[in-house]
Amino acid sequence: MTEAWGFFVLGLVLLALGGDSIVKGASGLAQRFGTSPFVAGLLLIAFGTSLPELAVNAHAIAVGAQDLALGNAVGSNIANLGLTLGIAAMTAPLLIRMRLLSPLLVLLTVATLAVIVFGLDGVIGRIEGAVLLFGFVAMLVFILARSTREDENVRAGIVAYAVTRPILWMNLLRFLVAVALLYFGAKYVVQSAPVIGAGWGISPLLVGLLPVAIGTALPELAAAMAAAKRGQGDMVAGHVIGSSLFNLLVVIGGMAAFRPLPLPESFVQLELPIAIVLSLMLYPMLRGDLRVSRGEGAILFVAFVGWVVLEILLIA
Repeated sequence: MTEAWGFFVLGLVLLALGGDSIVKGASGLAQRFGTSPFVAGLLLIAFGTSLPELAVNAHAIAVGAQDLALGNAVGSNIANLGLTLGIAAMTAPLLIRMRLLSPLLVLLTVATLAVIVFGLDGVIGRIEGAVLLFGFVAMLVFILARSTREDENVRAGIVAYAVTRPILWMNLLRFLVAVALLYFGAKYVVQSAPVIGAGWGISPLLVGLLPVAIGTALPELAAAMAAAKRGQGDMVAGHVIGSSLFNLLVVIGGMAAFRPLPLPESFVQLELPIAIVLSLMLYPMLRGDLRVSRGEGAILFVAFVGWVVLEILLIA
């Protein structure tokens, strides 16, 4: 068990390092080949921080651990909204100026509801998975179309986030190193997580839902806290909402499009509805005074802790 925990922690560290490197490398390569820093920044906000989780889920699917991948995708969304955003707001109130975020939060709620509806018969089919993937493409088109309406200060912040030196060899090296780090990080996490779960007496699905989802959220949490202290509330909220949409539309949609994906009844009745509740809790915070205060962050965090406690009680 000690060895499994050692590899699990090592895997998380490698994923964190790889995620940071691949974001910088991808941004540099995109700008090297003509993409504007603004568009590159939007795309990175939309799904850049999801790449470590995608690496874990891809490796899990490759070795036949589909339950772990599903649990991680859904658990990560709850952790994004309750843990990452909640603690970031408790660190420093988040000023939200990006107009895109409110409609994207509505889309997140609709996408979560769609997954619930698709899974009412116990499985998300290939066509339903393809619908989710199409939803992600439509989301990207919407982001690029609506981004022109953003305030100049917001646009400047997105550009500043994405700007990096567009040196080809440097960004290729960053990208290749990141791929290696993500591969081995995902490998160690996926190999060790079931051993930890067996020691705790829980299924691979719940391993993905709790320790893997929370563990892969920790690097993003650290980055979100730092961004909150710098006054980059748009970046924090954008990453959280974009990452959650990516998990639903690309990860779950992609798994189902590749092979019909069984969806446990508990996910339809508990975990996915919890994600919707957190989205609905966040919506008035974004639409009201355009900030997520420390008190509101504490509410989100308490809701997250309540969910974790409930899951543990149900396991027991």
